[in-house]
Amino acid sequence: MILANAESGFGGPVGFGDVALALVLVVAALGVSRWRQVGLESDLAVATARSFVQLLAVGYILDFVFRDHGGLTVVVLAVMIGTAVLTSGARAAGVPGARPIAAASISVAALGTLGVLLALRIIAMSPRVVIPLGSMIISSAMNTTSLVMSRLHHDLAFNRREVEARLALAQPARQAALPWQRVALRTGMLPTVDQTKVVGLVSLPGAMTGMILAGASPVAAIRLQLLVMYMLLGGNAFAALVSGELTLRRLFTADHQLIRTLRRTPL
Repeated sequence: MILANAESGFGGPVGFGDVALALVLVVAALGVSRWRQVGLESDLAVATARSFVQLLAVGYILDFVFRDHGGLTVVVLAVMIGTAVLTSGARAAGVPGARPIAAASISVAALGTLGVLLALRIIAMSPRVVIPLGSMIISSAMNTTSLVMSRLHHDLAFNRREVEARLALAQPARQAALPWQRVALRTGMLPTVDQTKVVGLVSLPGAMTGMILAGASPVAAIRLQLLVMYMLLGGNAFAALVSGELTLRRLFTADHQLIRTLRRTPL
């Protein structure tokens, strides 16, 4: 039923020939980059090739999992979390223990959010449901975690004289860094909050667009999209809270002093 509706939405089944024709748009992007000397030709070519290989491989893997191999759902989610941890850790390389922080933050966001949805029976315990929703939570939590870690590290380094003055007044590390921790949490959560504010007015998000293209009614698509947006808000809150707390601990010593590398960061 879904396939038939999806085909009708595109005027027929989408084949690899159609995908190849869509590469005309990539060629246009390459032309613009070359014409204006942006220097993204190599990146565009690599991104295009990687997206094709990765999505094709994932498609076959998911097809295998969905065909009575639901026990592999945990493995699929674990691979997603592992990849997100490596990516987030690399983005915040200046933070000591960035990868463990990312692992804790993303895992809490994914498991906590999915756990609530499953416990309240909002979603079914099905690989076809858990994996796509889990991937959305993991991806969003990855970005939030990276933003919180990077912003907190940068702000404490840039404002270290004020932070050290607060510490000299006998304030504990948590209190001394509180203003910048709040800013970091806000930075990490704000993109999702802003997206939620304008959803439907500026853009039709992915889940809603996919359902409409598949032939579902707009009202049904809206209900799913609301679930996704609220899910991402909760997941990002979990990720921001955990990453903010753990990053703060890593940037101060047990004696409530900024770590040495942070004090030596150029202004």
